[in-house]
Amino acid sequence: MTQQTSDAILARMLALHPKIIDLTLDRMWRLLGALDHPETKLPPVIHLAGTNGKGSTQAMIRAGLEGAGTTVHAYTSPHLARFHERIRLAGTLIDEAHLTEVLDECWEANNRENITYFEITTCAALLAFARSPADYTLLEVGLGGRLDATNVIDAPKLSVITPISKDHEQFLGDTVAKIAAEKAGIIKRGVPVIVGPQPDDAMDVIEATAAKLGAPVIAHGQHWHVWEERGRLVFQDETGLLDLPLPALPGAHQIQNAGAAIAALRYLGADDVACEAAMRDVFWPARMQRLTSASLAELAPEAELWLDGGHNAAAGQALGAHLGGLTTRPTYLICGMLNTKDVGGYMAPLAAKADGLFAVSIPGEAATLSAAETAKAARDVGLEASEATSVEAALAEIAGRSPLARVLICGSLYLAGHVLRTHV
Repeated sequence: MTQQTSDAILARMLALHPKIIDLTLDRMWRLLGALDHPETKLPPVIHLAGTNGKGSTQAMIRAGLEGAGTTVHAYTSPHLARFHERIRLAGTLIDEAHLTEVLDECWEANNRENITYFEITTCAALLAFARSPADYTLLEVGLGGRLDATNVIDAPKLSVITPISKDHEQFLGDTVAKIAAEKAGIIKRGVPVIVGPQPDDAMDVIEATAAKLGAPVIAHGQHWHVWEERGRLVFQDETGLLDLPLPALPGAHQIQNAGAAIAALRYLGADDVACEAAMRDVFWPARMQRLTSASLAELAPEAELWLDGGHNAAAGQALGAHLGGLTTRPTYLICGMLNTKDVGGYMAPLAAKADGLFAVSIPGEAATLSAAETAKAARDVGLEASEATSVEAALAEIAGRSPLARVLICGSLYLAGHVLRTHV
C-alpha cells in the first residue's frame, strides 16, 4: 500500500463503522490479535477513568514521573488541534512518520473489517507504545471504562478513578450509580485503585466492585486528604504530610485532581521532588488556559482571555466557583456546545458569575447546537444572551462594549480545539 499522510489514513478510518460510539470490546480483541497483542508488551500501565478531571490528573502524574527522571508514554482523547496530541511516546508527541506507520499497519491488519475510529486509533497507540521503551504507560479512558477500547490491559500497575457525575447518559446509564459501574470496569483483580472524591452512590459501587476483585482501595477522605492552606497545597496520607505549591492548573477543582495524582505518585514510590514537579510543571491545554499570545488577543488587547473545554454540569459548577474567586471585573462568556450535552446543567452555575453570554456554533461539528439554541438555553437559566456568527465577532462585540472585560471561551473541547488551531 502506498504510504499516505496520517490525516488521509484517519479520514479513511472514519468510514469503517457507521456509528461514532458503539461500546464493545470484540473488535478490539480481533485487531489486537492480528497485531500480535501489543497490549501485553507495554511498560507498566496506570489506567485512568472518571467523568471529570482524568486528563488533568493524568497530566499531573506525568509531570511528577518525568520530574523524577522516568520516561512516560501517555494516551489521551480527544485531541484539540492535531491527532498527534493523543499519543505521547516517552515524553514526546508522536511524529508524523511514526504515526503514519502505525496507522497504516493497523489499517492493513484490520483488513477493512467493521471497527470504530476510536478503537482502531487506540490499537495504533498501543502498537506505538509497545515498540518504544519507557518506564510507564498512562492510559486515559475515552468513554466509560468497562467496554472502553483502552480496557484491554489484564494487569495494570494502578487504576485511578476521578470524580464521577452525570455525562454521556445515553451510553453509560441515567444514574450516577450506573455510570459508576461502567467507570469501575477498569478495576482489575488485585490491582490497587486510587479513588478521588465521589458521591456516596458512586463510592458504594466502586467499593463493591473492588471488594469482589480483591483490589485495594486508596480513597479520598479515607486513605488520603488534600486541601489548600495559605496559598499552598497540603496532602496527607498514612506516610505523612506534604506541603506543596498549588497546581499550575487554575481552579479549586484542581486541588482534588492534584490529590489523586499525588496519591498515585506516592503509591508508585515517587519522592517529594516528584510530587512538587507534578504541581509546578503540569500543563493541560483548554483547562482554564490563559490566552496571552493568541491572535485573538489583538481583537481585545485590554481584555483578560481564558479558554476552557469543560462541558457538563460538574464542569459548570467548577467554572462557576473559579470565576467567583477571581478579582471583580465585567465577565462575558463565548459559548458553543454539542447537542449531546446537558446545556442547562452546564450553564446554570455560571449564570450568577457572568454579565452576558455570546452563543456561537462550533465550526465543522455536525453535532453542534446552533447559536440560537445555545442562546435560548442560556436565557432559560437567567443569562443575558446574544448570538454571534463567530468567536471573533463575539470578542469584537465584547471589546466594544467593555474593553477591560474578562472573557471565557467555553462549552466544548471542540470549540476549544477550533480556537487553538485557528489562533494559538
